[in-house]
Parts: sequence; C-alpha cells; structure tokens
Amino acid sequence: MKLKTLLMGAIATAAIAPAAFAERGSDGQVNIIYWQAPSIMNPFLSGGTKDVEAASLVIEPLVRYNQIGEMVPFLAAEIPTVENGGVSEDLTTITWKIAPGLKWSDGSPFTSADVKFTADYCMDPEGGCAQVTKFEGVTSVEALDDLTVKVTFAKPTPFPYGPFVGGESPIIQAAQFADCMGAKAPECTEANFAPIGTGPFVVDEFKPNDVITLSANPNYRDPAKPAFAKVLFKGGGDATAAGRAVMETGEFDYAWNLQLAPEVIAQMEAAGKGTPVAGFGPLVERIMLNNTNPDPALGPDERSVIRPHPFLGDPAVYKAMSLAIDRPLLVEIGYGKAGKVTCNWVPAPAAVNSDTFTCDKQDIAAANAMLEEAGYKDTNGDGVRETPDGVPMKILYQTSTNAVRQDFQALIKQWWSEIGIESELRNLSGSVFFGGDPGSPDTFQKFYADVEMYANTFNGTDPQSYLANGLCDKAPSPASQWQGENISRFCNEEFDKLHAELTTTAGAAARAEISKRLNDIIVENGGMIPLVHRGRLSAHANSLGGVVLNVWDSEIWNAADWYRIK
Repeated sequence: MKLKTLLMGAIATAAIAPAAFAERGSDGQVNIIYWQAPSIMNPFLSGGTKDVEAASLVIEPLVRYNQIGEMVPFLAAEIPTVENGGVSEDLTTITWKIAPGLKWSDGSPFTSADVKFTADYCMDPEGGCAQVTKFEGVTSVEALDDLTVKVTFAKPTPFPYGPFVGGESPIIQAAQFADCMGAKAPECTEANFAPIGTGPFVVDEFKPNDVITLSANPNYRDPAKPAFAKVLFKGGGDATAAGRAVMETGEFDYAWNLQLAPEVIAQMEAAGKGTPVAGFGPLVERIMLNNTNPDPALGPDERSVIRPHPFLGDPAVYKAMSLAIDRPLLVEIGYGKAGKVTCNWVPAPAAVNSDTFTCDKQDIAAANAMLEEAGYKDTNGDGVRETPDGVPMKILYQTSTNAVRQDFQALIKQWWSEIGIESELRNLSGSVFFGGDPGSPDTFQKFYADVEMYANTFNGTDPQSYLANGLCDKAPSPASQWQGENISRFCNEEFDKLHAELTTTAGAAARAEISKRLNDIIVENGGMIPLVHRGRLSAHANSLGGVVLNVWDSEIWNAADWYRIK
C-alpha cells in the first residue's frame, strides 16, 4: 500500500478486526520498539509521549478516545451527558459511574477512592503534575460511593471531559501512591516505574531509558484478554533501526513514530515483513521560542524563568525567522505525503484549523528587510546582527536526536544565517530530552536553550486542555519541579481571558472559533513557529493482528486486542 493511499484511507479502514482469542496469554510474546525510550511509567510526571504511551499498557483512564475521536468507556460504565443525567443542567458538575467488578492487577477492588486520589495527586500544588491542565477549573472531586465520582467546576463547563479522559489522564492506585503526594512525587521510584494498574499488562521489570518487560494482567476485566502473555518493550536506538526491526528483519512486532523520509519507509516495506500504518491527527513539528532568558550565567532559579529573552520577544525577530524558513522543502525532505505545511499550533480536527496565516513561501529578502528596519544591524561585518543595545543575535537551537530533525536543523541554521542570526545546534537523546527528570538540565521542559524543536499532540478532538498549555501559570519552573506544558513560557493576558471564555462556551462551532483565535494569539505573539503538520506513522509486523492506529489517544490504546496471526 502506498503511503499516500495509506494516509487517505486511515480512517475509513480503522474498524477493529475481531480477534479469536483462545485464552489469555495463548499467543506468547509481543515485541514493541519505541526508539525514544520511556524513562518513567507515570504520565503525571512526564509530558513525553513515549512515557504516556508505555504507561497506557498498565494504567487506564475512565474513558478513552477511539480511532475516530469518539469517547468510549474503559473503566466507566457510560459517558456522562446532560441527557442521561451525568452532567448537571447548569454544567457545573459531571458524575462518573464506574463499571462494577473492576480490580487492580494486585486483586484489590478499583473504587471511586482511587479516582478521587488521582485528582488530589495531580492537583497538589507542590507535585508538579505534567497533566494538570486536565483539571483546569476543577474545585472538588468527591467519592459519593464506591462506584460514583462527582467532579465540580468553578463555572459552567460545557466540555467537562478533561479529568480522567484519554491516555494522558489515567487513574493511579491510592494505596500504592499514598506516600507520594506533592514534592515527594518524584521520589517514589518503585511506584513511578511499576504502577499497579487495571490495564492488560503489569510491569515485571523497568529499566529507565532501556527496556520494560511486562506480563498479562491476571485480573484484567476480560478473561480472554490479552492474547499475549508477555511484552518486551524496547527503547532507544533510532527510527531507522526501529523500522527495520519490524519491516525488514522481523525482530519486533510494532515500531512507533517512524520519523523517516518517505523513500526509506517504502524500501523497508518492500522487504515484506511489516506494514506501515498512518493517520493525520493534531501532531505538529514546531520551533518553540523561549520567552525567558536561558543565559547560563543566571542561577538555577532564574535561568529560563526571568523575562524577557534578550531579543526573541520582538515580533520583527520571530516573524523574520519564520519568513526565512522554506516549509514546503522541509515537508518534501522530511515527510513527503506524511506531512503538510502548517502555520498553526492546532491544525486538526479541521474545524479548529485557522486560516489566518499563510507561511508556504520563503522570503529571505523580506526577512532581512524586517530585521533591518527594526534596528538589528551587522555592525561588525561578521554576518551576525546585533540588537539595538549591542547583543549579538546568537542562539542555541536544540532538539532530540533524529535524522529528520538534524536535517531540519541544518537547513534552518543556514536560512537563519542568511538573515544574520547565528545558530549553535544541539541534539539530545529523545529518552532524556522528553524524560521530565527535574534534576536533568537537558529536558525540553527545562528549556536551557533559545529555541527548541519537537512535536506533540493531544488526546481527543477538543483542544481545550491542550490550549491551556499556553496559560501563564503553566510555565515550568523550579516551583513546579520543572513540570508544566507551557514550554515557551508564553504569557499573554488576552490569551488567558479567552481560554477562560472557552471553558464556559457551549456549541461546537463557537468553541471552534475561540480555539482558532487562541491558536492565532500564540503564533502571532511569539510562542512558537509551526513548521509541519505531521501524520503519525508507525509499523506493525504482518503477523500481528488487531492493530488500530489511533491519532486521538495513546497509539497502542487497544493492545489488549492484539493477537498473533497464525
């Protein structure tokens, strides 16, 4: 199947194939490879996709999004709505009914107390929860009885499906994490590496940034699932090796995030052992602009905390930097049919994709003119401009280690040099860069650089929680143990007010319009430079059945349904 056809038909062919399981664990071992290795199994302490997805094999939310973006119950008995009485008429509460008979993998009952505890854990102001935007506006979470949980919001909330919905907001066991609240959260190594869960698998051994071994959960709610008795989850290496391991050598059954040139994917697929799967969700490769000062001369509580950046906050600068980039060329060399030019932070679903900006034409001359007019001159004749107060326009440009990203870095460095901005390039192991370790100087959250490039996405089709990552108070800092998803430290009063309006706005069309305006504010005001709307591309062995790529939740959301084709 050609990649173009694959992408166009991803939704149409996404029905889950029924699996004829003989019994739990009857199909032996399944081997998964994520070339960005998981560093933790607690998504509340990491914003890295690879950590969220690895954890999704073990811990689950009340509700997930399926392959077409619809909410489907997992641990909940049903989706609460106004019509069924689960959401109050005034839209200030949502009441969840838990499916009866659920057990944790240790055999203890799953109850509303665990759900309430999870909220308390993430909402603890000293905990640095990476997913705290899911709880925006929540004033209380109450366990009404063993199977009923009530969430109350400060204001009418037309979209109350932030907490406990999607792979980024799972439930953790109260008994296991009881001593891990607040500032103690990162210290609970055993719980963070091997959480007790309700999912299809349990952790046998976790080696950070290396390998995870898991076994079928003996207390999983479906007695016939999972079909696999064991999971080997290998991390590390690179996307090329991961793709080959599935499609050429057959050593692995599933390879995630094959960020590779189209011709490379085609060559691998020709070997006949595996099949690429792809689909477009909201995944965007972007350059984040540091709105604070990352100067190494500053202290640990000031670096990437003190505002402003010496020059990146000037619209003339970041607009010139954007204008200098040839996005169609980046798409061509990096992704082919698996990429599209985008000027937006949120390009999907289509209803929220703003048409305010155009950015498909590179214009070096216009970028130079913009900087010249704003007073940025090359006074020394060395090819590097200086700010009006004499600061050289030299930046540290970092990203994760990946062939496509290093190609992008090299091209963008050249284009920026043509407008008088000098770039030092740095790349870091994805396992470290996306790891979330508060003690590491190299995480994307800590952002000890001027600009950094990566991609991320969000669960579901409503971007409210994702857009909350642009709120002033969501910027990582020492006070939050460097957690938080406002990576650029963007802070705009209009944005914050408009997001508050979004949280109380009903109606899909009205919500979409506000979402587009929020997107426009953060792009127009220097939060980021969007580059490529990326299709998610992974691959599975031809002998692995039941795989349904999901661009709206954890990619391996239905691993319980995987089976070996005999």
